[in-house]
Amino acid sequence: MMKVRKSLERGHFDFGWLDTYHTFSFGDYQDPKYEGFRALRVINEDRVKPSKGFQPHSHRDMEIITYILSGALQHEDSLGNRFVIRRGEIQRMSAGTGITHSEFNASKKEEMHLLQIWILPEQRNIAPGYEQIKINPKEMKGKWKLLVSPEGKEGPVKIHQDASIFGLRIQEDQEISYPLSKDRHAWIQVAQGRLDVSGHPLEQGDGLAVSKLSEIVFRSKEEAELLLFDLA
Repeated sequence: MMKVRKSLERGHFDFGWLDTYHTFSFGDYQDPKYEGFRALRVINEDRVKPSKGFQPHSHRDMEIITYILSGALQHEDSLGNRFVIRRGEIQRMSAGTGITHSEFNASKKEEMHLLQIWILPEQRNIAPGYEQIKINPKEMKGKWKLLVSPEGKEGPVKIHQDASIFGLRIQEDQEISYPLSKDRHAWIQVAQGRLDVSGHPLEQGDGLAVSKLSEIVFRSKEEAELLLFDLA
């Protein structure tokens, strides 16, 4: 089974300071056909104006992952963390029993572009936590790079759920596959560019749900960047 979620079919709000697209139901955007996919609950694509952002707000029982596409994000939270997250870095915040944070565009001149991802944890009321790591761009060029994985498994950012996220910058005229294990599911999110995924043409902002398929084949005539979620 493969089901395409086209970019322009997503929920969309333009607040002036924030231009945001919601792949799944979120806030004032509600679509009963898209409440999430397996443990994946949110993929929001945000463009934030210089020096603007989200005032302090709270979360509980969610694994929140921030993937920067351009610009830089200023993060502060109730655990005492105060960091700037830039392109080439990935952040995980486990909300657990409760955490309050703020997020602002760290630049006074340039727009910030990011994906914010929420994944349901495997258990509630865990201790809140924070992790941020750098990604070597060369390790995503033309091959799969493990970005996020469950606790106890090898991977740079660890989350409390049986879910892994891989990044790929597929190169011009490249073909690459991903073997999907039995009883696993995948969500593919195109971050930049255009490509073909097992016969489905996808472009920036598009998503694709995959189930009951042993291999996913990716082909591109241009460089493109994507995330692949491997889910129970």
